[in-house]
Amino acid sequence: MRAEELATLFAPVAAALGLECLGVEYSPSRGNARVRVYIDAPGRPVTIEDCEAVSRELAALLDVEDPIQGRYDLEVSSPGFDRPLFNAAQFGRFAGQPVRVQVSLPVAGRRRFQGPILRVDADTLVIGQDGSEVAIALSNVHKANLVPDFSAYAAEKPGKAGRKSAAGGKRKKA
Repeated sequence: MRAEELATLFAPVAAALGLECLGVEYSPSRGNARVRVYIDAPGRPVTIEDCEAVSRELAALLDVEDPIQGRYDLEVSSPGFDRPLFNAAQFGRFAGQPVRVQVSLPVAGRRRFQGPILRVDADTLVIGQDGSEVAIALSNVHKANLVPDFSAYAAEKPGKAGRKSAAGGKRKKA
């Protein structure tokens, strides 16, 4: 079974809990396969309780449907800062933001790209890479993640000049 088929199977379960199944990463292996399901909660952060509820429901569904041969580990996760992107709608939602993309088949001799999402349609993603546009077929995208911008957090980090006191002024180091 492919990741896209699992996502289609899991989406109604997440929706019944008021959540969205963003996508599935399926890594088959000889010993233990891994099924990682990414969920989102519209308008609020995903909680551990959300992950637990979806995990319980999906475990029951997998026991009944049995779509995966052999042993597997089921993980349910929030998308996190480096949110994975799985389809055209998700790429479109984050247009203008930087993304890191790995492709299955080389595009212009490369397999890895990083740059802002310029545009997306039903079957093509266009990103800016090194000052030019790169068109990538969505069917060729192996893995894609947003590139988080932590610069705003770095600006808040205390410097070597001293820390601010509770009163808001700077104190000298002793």
